[in-house]
Amino acid sequence: MPKRKSSSVSDNPKKRARPAAAEEEEEEDVEDEDVNEEDPLQNGQGAGEVVSDAGIVESITLKNFMCHSLLGPFTFGSNVNFVVGNNGSGKSAVLTALIVALGGNAHATNRGLSLKGFVKEGESSADVSITLRNKGRDAYKPEVYGPAIIVDLRITREGLRTYKLRSKSGQLVSTKKEELLSILDNFNIQVNNPVSVLTQEMSKYFLHSKGEGDKYKFFMKATQLEQMREDFVYIKTTKHVTEDKVGQHGECLKDLKRKSMEKEDRYRNMASLDEMHTKVEDLQKQMAWALVIEMEKDLEPMKEKLQSDRHSTEKYDEKVDEWKNKVEEAESKSRQIQEHLEEITQQVQELQPKCAELKAEAQRRNTLLKSSEVTVHRFKANLRDLEKDKVQLSSRINDLKLSISQTSGAESQARTERMKQIQAELENMSHQIATLGQQIDQYQHVCNRAREEQGKIGKEQEGLKRSIEANRRNLQTMESSRSNRLRRFGEHMPALLQAIHEAHRRGQLKHKPRGPLGYLISLKDPELALSVEVCLKGQLQAFTCDNHEDEKVLQGLMSKMFPTGRRPAIITSNFLSRVHDTRSRAVNHPEYPSVLQALEIEDPVVANCLIDQRGIESILLIKNRTDARRVMQARNPPQYCNQAFSRDGDQIFNNKSYSAEQTRANYLSGDVEEEIRHLQREMENQEAQASRFQQHMNKLDDDIKQNEGLLRRTQVEQRTTKATATKLQLELTDLQNMEEPQSEDLNPLEEDLQEIVTKISSKRAEYDEARAQTAESKASYEEAEQEYKQHKEQINTVAEEADPVKEELGKADQDVMKCRHHKKHYDEKRSAHLRNIQTLEANQESKEQELQTSAAKAAEICPERVEVRRTARSLDSEINRLKVKITTQQGQQGDREEVVRQYHEAVGNYKNMAQQMKYLNSFIKSLDSVMNQRLQAYAELRRFLSARCKYYFNSMLAQRGYSGSMAFDHKNETLSISVQPGQGNKADLSDMRSLSGGERSFSTVCFVLSLWAITEAPFRCLDEFDVYMDMVNRRISMDMMLKVAAGQRYRQFIFLTPQSMSSLPVSKIIRILRLKDPDRDNNTQRSQDEEQ
Repeated sequence: MPKRKSSSVSDNPKKRARPAAAEEEEEEDVEDEDVNEEDPLQNGQGAGEVVSDAGIVESITLKNFMCHSLLGPFTFGSNVNFVVGNNGSGKSAVLTALIVALGGNAHATNRGLSLKGFVKEGESSADVSITLRNKGRDAYKPEVYGPAIIVDLRITREGLRTYKLRSKSGQLVSTKKEELLSILDNFNIQVNNPVSVLTQEMSKYFLHSKGEGDKYKFFMKATQLEQMREDFVYIKTTKHVTEDKVGQHGECLKDLKRKSMEKEDRYRNMASLDEMHTKVEDLQKQMAWALVIEMEKDLEPMKEKLQSDRHSTEKYDEKVDEWKNKVEEAESKSRQIQEHLEEITQQVQELQPKCAELKAEAQRRNTLLKSSEVTVHRFKANLRDLEKDKVQLSSRINDLKLSISQTSGAESQARTERMKQIQAELENMSHQIATLGQQIDQYQHVCNRAREEQGKIGKEQEGLKRSIEANRRNLQTMESSRSNRLRRFGEHMPALLQAIHEAHRRGQLKHKPRGPLGYLISLKDPELALSVEVCLKGQLQAFTCDNHEDEKVLQGLMSKMFPTGRRPAIITSNFLSRVHDTRSRAVNHPEYPSVLQALEIEDPVVANCLIDQRGIESILLIKNRTDARRVMQARNPPQYCNQAFSRDGDQIFNNKSYSAEQTRANYLSGDVEEEIRHLQREMENQEAQASRFQQHMNKLDDDIKQNEGLLRRTQVEQRTTKATATKLQLELTDLQNMEEPQSEDLNPLEEDLQEIVTKISSKRAEYDEARAQTAESKASYEEAEQEYKQHKEQINTVAEEADPVKEELGKADQDVMKCRHHKKHYDEKRSAHLRNIQTLEANQESKEQELQTSAAKAAEICPERVEVRRTARSLDSEINRLKVKITTQQGQQGDREEVVRQYHEAVGNYKNMAQQMKYLNSFIKSLDSVMNQRLQAYAELRRFLSARCKYYFNSMLAQRGYSGSMAFDHKNETLSISVQPGQGNKADLSDMRSLSGGERSFSTVCFVLSLWAITEAPFRCLDEFDVYMDMVNRRISMDMMLKVAAGQRYRQFIFLTPQSMSSLPVSKIIRILRLKDPDRDNNTQRSQDEEQ
């Protein structure tokens, strides 16, 4: 036999691959040319070749499968294909991929326990692509897939398997495994059948298996007799279950027959009740129209009530308009008072600067007056001194003239020196007296100023004492409120609430009053405590009552608890269970909350009271005063907002603002201990300030005492100096009178006298001028002081006018709130009245619809209206009486309709059950007949297949010169195979276990070929079938398989072997795919097709 040369594709890597279509056309041409040529493998058969059409494997490609990065694509021939290569080259990988891609599980491959083991290490998924031929009469949906079906399998690292079924053109058709199973069933592909695909491990297992039962199971599984037997067992089990149900239904059928006979007897023996039914129908017609008549009568008063309510709506409108006008009047009055108060405030603010100017002017003129008085006093003293000098000088001149002749020169000189000495002393004393006079004025002025300052400090001390006393009371209240927050609102408040509770418990109060209101609210932001207190003012201590009777009871309780002093205010308003809806009139600012939004109020009564009395929904709380002025006094202030309060309690309107007198929150502050500490610190500061005032007062007393002592000493010193001056003046006068100066001495004295007279005239003019100026300054000062006092009195008068205006404004605001409350009350009553009218209208409409519905139903029951004088109740009583009578007779004989229905139902049930029993018995009978035929056919087929298997097995052994036998024991399910190498008549048959490895492999091949001959499949796969054969057995086995393949040209054979297969005969039906040896650096394999 000539040897066929083989070559690898890698020998000519630059050779261009032809398209698959061109290759197929070329193969077809070759086959057409050689169709009449004789092939040595045809064993003398002259018939033409039969090309496989459906189900064979055209190609397979592997990517990242097992340990191979890329294998293929491998193109298989239509008949015989050899996949050759050394161990590790990928032969078993190709077979494993074929099994897995065509629906086989991992256990069937004997290569792993799960699919994820087939993914190459380090890769995320493995891909397998198989192309199946789809030609001929057995093609599967050729109009969809075309001449080939491509099965793409992807296995993820997690072991998930996904399919993509494509047509010949590569278009995706389906991704469902059910479609793949339909394709496999159509082509009769059984990858789990060892006859179709015999893996290396299965072959080894079969070779080394020593059990006859395993061989029998192999035979049964290969011929699918095992599947048929399992189907027969299932059918037999189903048949037994059906027979059991038939038996159960037989018992039920007897009961149904008995019941149907009973119902038939009652049906035949039943008497007629048509007359009573007819009378009931007549009464029901009357009943229908009687109900209509009664509904018409009921509708009349409803219409009258609705008409009356519509007329009374005008009264509510008048009330609402009346209180609306009152609200407008009260608001107008409040605006007028507010404007008056603003005018007063404006007047005070306008008068303040002028008052300060007048005060400064009066002080300036007073200073000028004092300066003028000092000047007048100085001029007066000088003038008095000059007058004295004039008198003395005149007297001296006269004395000198009288005694000029009596004095000697020496004595005259001594007197003259003494006189000069006295005059010098008198001049010094005069200056000293003037200085002492100025000191006396200063001491008196200092004492007066100190007394004035003492008066001012005394007034401040009195105010400070009152403030300390108030803080001491607040501190006591705060300390007592540690255990009871109510004490913040007064020492008697807990007792008052207890008395209210007792009065309500005794039934003296219809509704328990709420209060104090400040105790029933809490702040969301503690920083707004002062602003909320200033906003709500006395309403924090107020109570609210539901009615005036409760108000009188509460006033009586308050008179007992508060016998003297102010009592909490009482607000009377109806209690409502839900808070007013203020969305239509409430301010809604994106940055700043309203008072209502800043408070947490659990009781709707309290919230409604504050909304009605203070309008807290329209008052904003803005912490910063500058921001508050910017928001409120801008061009477009927030809608529905009439005022705002800052964190410090300042009240800001659209065009004005007021500062708060209160600096701390007394009722709403959250931290009692902090308030106590603040009061303690404030009292300490006030006591320290009082101590400083007292020290200042003591210092002023000391200064007054010291200055008075200095004043007295200065006055004594002035008097002493004046007395001394008087003595010296008398002595000087005596000395001047003692001598008569010479004529020459009189001239200077006369000149001095003339000079003094001149000075007196000049000083007197200056004195008169100074007096006139002083009088003018005094008049100017008194005028300025009078103007200042008048202006100050005017400011005080204007400021005093503001107090009653403020009180009047508060009353006006209360009137506005009261009018708004009444208007709201009548608005709500009118709304309730309108809702009541709407309800009446809806009820009337509903009644009219019910009337129409009843009339329509009555018309359906009786088309002509029936005038009925009887009431619906009497008709109903008679109908019920007749129904009871009918029911009694039906109870004795049964309801006619029910009896008829039960009769037909019982007959129908019996017939249906009888028909079902008939069908089931017929089915079981047919099933028994078919099963008997099928079991006979199964036994015949098993016998026939066993005989054919024996025949083909002996035929295959005979080609080697072996003899053997196969013994089937179908009862015990065993298969015994005996083989004897050599002639059968020369040696006894022996068990396969006594054969050598090659002989056993050859025997196995013969057994497999005999199974091939009796089973159908589009392709056969054998993996390393010749691994244990010697060269002779391998050649004989190969020839046998090639001969079988040549005789079965419509099937495809795929053989995997590590042998080179170079001794194969040359034939065009053989294709060899030669795999390269494994390359650890690059696992990509290529194959080359060889044709013979």
